[in-house]
Amino acid sequence: MKRLLIITALTIFALGCISCSTGDPGRANPYRPLDMPADSKASTYVKEGNSFAINFIGQVNAVTDGDFITSPLSMQFLLGMLLNGAQGQTADEICKVLGYGADEVDAVNDFCLQMLRQLPYLDRQTTLEIANAIVVNQRLPLRENYKTTVSKFFEAEVENMDFSDRAGTVKKINKWCSDHTDGLIPEIIKDVNEGKLAILMNAIYFKSQWVESLKFDKGQTKDEPFNLGNGAKKNVPMMKNHSTLLCQGTDVFTAVRLPYGNRAYSMVVVLPDEGFTLEDILESLNGETWSDFFRNMVSCDVDLWLPKFETKFRIELNDILSAMGMPTAFDKDAADFKAMSEFALHLSLVTQDAVIKVDEEGTKAASVSKGEPEGTMDIRPGSRVVFHADRPFLYLITEHSTGAIIFAGKYSGK
Repeated sequence: MKRLLIITALTIFALGCISCSTGDPGRANPYRPLDMPADSKASTYVKEGNSFAINFIGQVNAVTDGDFITSPLSMQFLLGMLLNGAQGQTADEICKVLGYGADEVDAVNDFCLQMLRQLPYLDRQTTLEIANAIVVNQRLPLRENYKTTVSKFFEAEVENMDFSDRAGTVKKINKWCSDHTDGLIPEIIKDVNEGKLAILMNAIYFKSQWVESLKFDKGQTKDEPFNLGNGAKKNVPMMKNHSTLLCQGTDVFTAVRLPYGNRAYSMVVVLPDEGFTLEDILESLNGETWSDFFRNMVSCDVDLWLPKFETKFRIELNDILSAMGMPTAFDKDAADFKAMSEFALHLSLVTQDAVIKVDEEGTKAASVSKGEPEGTMDIRPGSRVVFHADRPFLYLITEHSTGAIIFAGKYSGK
């Protein structure tokens, strides 16, 4: 049986780190929640992180007509590492986009460190790896304080390279990407500019299985009509299952939680009610409402239909991040990344590439981002819920105890 697999890699001309864990399904595997230290600001910022995630998903959805897959958590790591190299208005804007107040860099670092230290170890049946790496132009060195900080809080590994050896640099970067995505993303860059400061990369790799009761019988998968949202329909392969699952609804949407492994992680499928859209869902959510909704899900008898699908996606994020509130980072005249390097200028490009495959046995997904600096409805326990995802829906890969959003996507049948 294939195992569920989710991978995200982020790159941006800046910095990075490496952290890994390997699942061990052969040992006792009790459920473990995230355990944020009482004196840690990180515990108060999970909601803010989810607010960022929902905002980010909404921005991507607004400019994407078809399907997409992203990792908000990878963007949080990426922006966190950038933040440590930023100063003044540039830093304040990045902080606010991430959901923090100005000057709260320490809280960002604490949150990322706690996620690095804990997420890989919550479920022995799940492999979750978080990796960051910085490839630096050896002619344009980074500040020692910056390297120390990202090494400490992002477990960052920094490597200097000769960017005049363009082919060698490209090969090194792509090998790192392939190594940290199990070969699913073998290439993230085709060339490198000798004048660039650095390339910052973050990768998140997730591999697991549906819980036993949720495994779909391939013999039950049949083509069913899917409403494309514009009045048209097309047949898609629909997986079918009848299970006891956590479920809840509002006057806008209904959601069901599909668990993996020891239930530390799950896919939450969010389906708009008739007459509502994905935009209506996103407008109704923020970090606070998502946390409340997630916490109030109850056990229900669910008649589940879920499409079997594969999505490949690429997007440039400069305009999205600017619209979210950090335009100064891209401004040639105003950006300030001098805390990273005396040679740093501005952020010139951020992109994300992603792929996901969902079938009866699990999920495979990968995402790569690259940047260049220069109200609850009363569904009661035991309710019978018909959840047929036969129209466009959102899906979120989340951590169980906090609802922290690791991956997110849209399936529209297009």
